[in-house]
Amino acid sequence: MVPFGGGSGRRPLSSRSLGIAKPKAKGTSRASKPRKSATKSKSQPIEGAVLAGMTSRERATGKPASRLIDQRIRDLGGWRGETLARMRALILEADPAMTEEWKWMGTPVWSHHGIVCTGEAYTKVVKLTFARGARIPDPSRLFNSSLEGNTRRAIDIHQGEKVDAGAFKALVKAAVAQNGPPAKAGAKAKPGAREAKPIKVRKGEKVAVVLLSGGNPRIAKADGDAPVQAYIGAMPGWKRDLGKRLDALIVRNVPNVRKAVKWNSPFYGIDGQDWFLSFHVFTHYIKVTFFRGTSLRPVPPGASKHKDVHYFDIHEGDKLDEAQMANWVKQAAALPGWVP
Repeated sequence: MVPFGGGSGRRPLSSRSLGIAKPKAKGTSRASKPRKSATKSKSQPIEGAVLAGMTSRERATGKPASRLIDQRIRDLGGWRGETLARMRALILEADPAMTEEWKWMGTPVWSHHGIVCTGEAYTKVVKLTFARGARIPDPSRLFNSSLEGNTRRAIDIHQGEKVDAGAFKALVKAAVAQNGPPAKAGAKAKPGAREAKPIKVRKGEKVAVVLLSGGNPRIAKADGDAPVQAYIGAMPGWKRDLGKRLDALIVRNVPNVRKAVKWNSPFYGIDGQDWFLSFHVFTHYIKVTFFRGTSLRPVPPGASKHKDVHYFDIHEGDKLDEAQMANWVKQAAALPGWVP
């Protein structure tokens, strides 16, 4: 374990003094309705590197997702902007119920019951990547990139090239059909996921929880202590007891803590300063994420590709240094948090 270290000596900072806004309501936009969006930090974005190894999750932005895609097209300009705009229009024509999103530090995403495709612009190519392209029939052979994998397929469009509109819209419709409708309540879990025993969320209420890859509980996104306790109660084996210890330690050291479940992980924050910590179940360990980890002393040992984030992994049999963890928690709670 990391040796015990002293406090940071920092005073709690308000979001007002640091120019960090409170999180706005998350959302997305649809072509047939007024477009909504999700929110994102005004500080340097850290989505995409925050919770390494987690499953697909919604990302936030401070403006409506569709307006950000509009701006992206304007910023690109030239043939790349024109190409992305044309392909976007074809996607929305193919499926008027398509949802536009803005993820992974600036990637346009089109979703319907899951991700259909993403749109990225590079110096010499505009790339449309289909999340499940390997399973989609492509009689017109539009896919010309990422052909070696078993999941994704992509269309690379170079300057001067024009994709057949009818064939592309057929591809989009096939991708939506491949995603299928959302699972109905009581439906069996997909292969690779296993059902855990029903757990109590509120008095008299039980919810069947599915364990995702690595044994991580799938809990609907919600604010408050109840969903966090539902998550902890569904954590498998030794991880459940550790989850209870972490939750109690955080509450003990940050009495005014705010809780939520986002992207199948418990989040802890402070009103006005947003989220400072989260944890997530993996097969052999629990990963604790400090969103401003590089500002803690000592710095938690797990590095991230994002400079602000650091991790602390706890394996079965590890002796949790509660004094050190409490020290980190108190320091983290005093810093401006991450706004998803």
